[in-house]
Amino acid sequence: MNVKEDSYRKRMYLGQDGNALVQLLVLNAVIFVVLKFVFVCFTMTGSPGPSFVKHVFDWFVLSANPEKIAWRPWTLISFMFTDQQLFRFISNMFWLWSFGYILQDLTGNRKLIPIYLYGGIAGAVVYVMAHVLVPSIRASIQTDSLYAANCSIAAVAVSTTIISPDYRIFPMISGGIPIWILTLVFLLLNFSGVPNGEMATYCAYGAGALMGFLFIDQLRRGRDGSLWINQFFDWFGNLFNPDKKVLSKNKKDEFHYHVGGTQPFRKIPNITQKRIDEILDKINQQGYRFLTTEEKDILKRAAEEEDL
Repeated sequence: MNVKEDSYRKRMYLGQDGNALVQLLVLNAVIFVVLKFVFVCFTMTGSPGPSFVKHVFDWFVLSANPEKIAWRPWTLISFMFTDQQLFRFISNMFWLWSFGYILQDLTGNRKLIPIYLYGGIAGAVVYVMAHVLVPSIRASIQTDSLYAANCSIAAVAVSTTIISPDYRIFPMISGGIPIWILTLVFLLLNFSGVPNGEMATYCAYGAGALMGFLFIDQLRRGRDGSLWINQFFDWFGNLFNPDKKVLSKNKKDEFHYHVGGTQPFRKIPNITQKRIDEILDKINQQGYRFLTTEEKDILKRAAEEEDL
């Protein structure tokens, strides 16, 4: 790939409307900053840390007790965006950006958020079930809780690796490092960061990783678990913006790499803003790898003209 074309592609991705990766990063960052601000306010008013946990933090984290979850069902979602440890938060956002960027490159913008949510929910279900079914863990069911994005990111990491295990990063280093090595490093660091004795947390992280594998396996079988989630988001977004352009869907969202044959003759199309917008929409829906040779050539020429 030409350097200018790659540069244009990166600028396009970061500035794209509906960029799922940017949305997840921003949402995690906003919730983290807001909770830290509230914690500082509690501290300045003389209230100790336990008061903040009881009156604020516990309303965002997932309790191991099913009875508490019944009264706070939103915690099945909110816990995967909640954290209070700065180092772990920065580390998680780095891993989310690393794997999320590659996943969007391979599949477009409409798979990342569903995989993130599925991984978190799978981890939550297994975490609660472990406290209910395992006698040695059941004793702490009233006090234990799960939070942070680890389960969700494990799903994103594994799904990205299953899609393309030969995908390479840092190509300048001996041809590149296979992504499965990066995933292995992430999983080792992820599991090693769990305190000794928290078996339910290990199970939750493992469930998130397994969900990432199952999502891609079902996608290859023609069952796309992201459709209903994206349809819900589209419906909800259109409630507040009825004039928003609705992207047309392909008749069949095939899950494979596009391999184009060599053409004996290819005319050079004119570059118009409308044509570029259509290509960006296609990348947003399917991923860069699904572009035709002609569409990649348009992006390349657009990048060269922009740099002039």
